Amino acid sequence: MPDPLVALRLAALRLLARRDHSRAELRTKLAAQAEGEAQLDAVLDTLQAERLLSDHRFASQRVAARSSRYGNARLQQDLRQHGVGDDDIAAAMPEAGDEAERCQAVWARKFRNPPQSAEERAKQMRFLQYRGFSGDAIRRVMRGADE
Repeated sequence: MPDPLVALRLAALRLLARRDHSRAELRTKLAAQAEGEAQLDAVLDTLQAERLLSDHRFASQRVAARSSRYGNARLQQDLRQHGVGDDDIAAAMPEAGDEAERCQAVWARKFRNPPQSAEERAKQMRFLQYRGFSGDAIRRVMRGADE
């Protein structure tokens, strides 16, 4: 019969082989297989010490993968939902690039043409707001679309 710690570590490595996970996310996925909190914490601490598990790396990769579609607010919310700490979020956010430029690119892909009415303008602004772009970035894009 295999050691429970070894089995738990192998399960964690299988998950990490597919993609990076945050510590909180991996904890949730492995909770059912662990015999106790102490055992789970021991495995997660070992993986972090071996640099196989890193919230900073997870945050950086998540921001890099999603920054072309979402604004800073949405990216930060997504990372918080995955249990990433504020320090790691702050360190990863500069990798997203300029929010106004990303907002302009998202608007151009979705709408292509400037709004013809106030209703259409409001619809476009709501879409960008839903994507997590700041009010300032949205105003810049809409000002540029009007010109």
